[in-house]
Amino acid sequence: MPRADLDPDEQPLDDRSAGTGLWSGDTGVLHERTRRVLLELLKGPYVSGAQNPGLWAALIADETSVRSRLHELFLDLVIDPVDEFAFTRKVVTEEIDVPSAVRSERLTFIDTAMLLVLRQLLLAAPGERRVIVGKDEVYDSLMIYRTGDESTFLRNLNGAWARMSNRLRVLHKVGDERFEISPMVRFLIDEDRVRELTATYRRIAAGDDGDNAEVDDLVGDTGTGDNLGEDGPDSDSDVPDPDRTPTDTTTEEDAE
Repeated sequence: MPRADLDPDEQPLDDRSAGTGLWSGDTGVLHERTRRVLLELLKGPYVSGAQNPGLWAALIADETSVRSRLHELFLDLVIDPVDEFAFTRKVVTEEIDVPSAVRSERLTFIDTAMLLVLRQLLLAAPGERRVIVGKDEVYDSLMIYRTGDESTFLRNLNGAWARMSNRLRVLHKVGDERFEISPMVRFLIDEDRVRELTATYRRIAAGDDGDNAEVDDLVGDTGTGDNLGEDGPDSDSDVPDPDRTPTDTTTEEDAE
């Protein structure tokens, strides 16, 4: 029997198997809000309480049911209750061979460098509820990777910035040329991969990693967005670990 002290959307799944049909022939048992939050989690990259409080409330009220549905797709639900965001990641287990269920996002050399800069800026402000940065501040940090003419490099930076804002959604505009860094950026690259990438990028910036032609290849192909999301789950290498993040990301550096 449904509990009288709970809102209908908070009733346990077993208590509300009837009366949840949204159209003729609907055999689903979840309420509409719960279905919508489940869909957003599957679409990715994440659900934010700050950006969509209605979906966040639905997720918290019916977390058990949402988690159960995701498990049926070999996905885990990760929730950060402090910064209020949630995302899915591939189930990690040695008991079975788990198939990949999340889509891949292909990142260019500059994409990954920009993610590292954003992550560094976020972690440099511990305890701050919001970290606001300017585009010029981020671009200036990436100028050490410029190998061609300024206009081409700026176009590459603009392409990477657009992907951070529109595809990965780790940048949110809050004013004229001011953007908030999403706490999600912490999860897009894990600690081991950060150390590996940072060492590589430092060598490249110092001119000690291969010849100039190799560096030109890494940077020169960035900024178009043509490859983003087209590689699928079978990409050769991922940044970060696909078992730990909502989107599998492959750098062109890895693809070499």
